[in-house]
Amino acid sequence: MTNLADIAPKFIEMAHQIIWCTAATVDTKGRPRSRVLHPIWEWDGETLTGWIATGRTPLKAAHLDANPFVSCNYWSPNQDTCVAECHAAWVTDAETKHRVWDLFANGPEPVGYDPASIPIWENADSPGFDPLKLEPWYLRVMPGESLMNGTYASESWKRS
Repeated sequence: MTNLADIAPKFIEMAHQIIWCTAATVDTKGRPRSRVLHPIWEWDGETLTGWIATGRTPLKAAHLDANPFVSCNYWSPNQDTCVAECHAAWVTDAETKHRVWDLFANGPEPVGYDPASIPIWENADSPGFDPLKLEPWYLRVMPGESLMNGTYASESWKRS
C-alpha cells in the first residue's frame, strides 16, 4: 500500500488528463448503475476531495440515500487506469455550491469548463445545481505501460 501523500498527486494527474470517468452507484435493490461524469479533484497536502457538478435527480438521490458511495473508474486508450472508491454527499450550503461552481468555471485545462454552458444552470444558485462531494476511501493508479509490458505495476491506497 502506498501512502495518500504519494498517490493522490499521481491520481489527480491521471484523472485530470483522462477527464471523464465511469461512475457507478448501487440502486435501492442492490444493482449497479453507471453513468459518465466529470469530477475535479483537489489535494491540499492531507485530504483528497472530488467534486462533481451535477443535479439531484430522483434516481441519483434514491441511489445515494440507500448507499452513499460512488466508484469512479477512469480509462484512456493508452491503457492508463485509475480508480477512486468514495463516500458521496450532496452539497447543500450556498457557500460550498459557489466554491464548486467557481472551481469548475476557473478549473485547470482540460477539466475546467463553464457550468453555465449547461442549459438549466445560470449560476451556483440555479435550481438543479446540486454538486456532489467525493471523499475517497480507496485509490488505485496503474499506468498503461505497466499493463502493456506485463509488470502490472499499480499503486493503491486504502483508508484505515
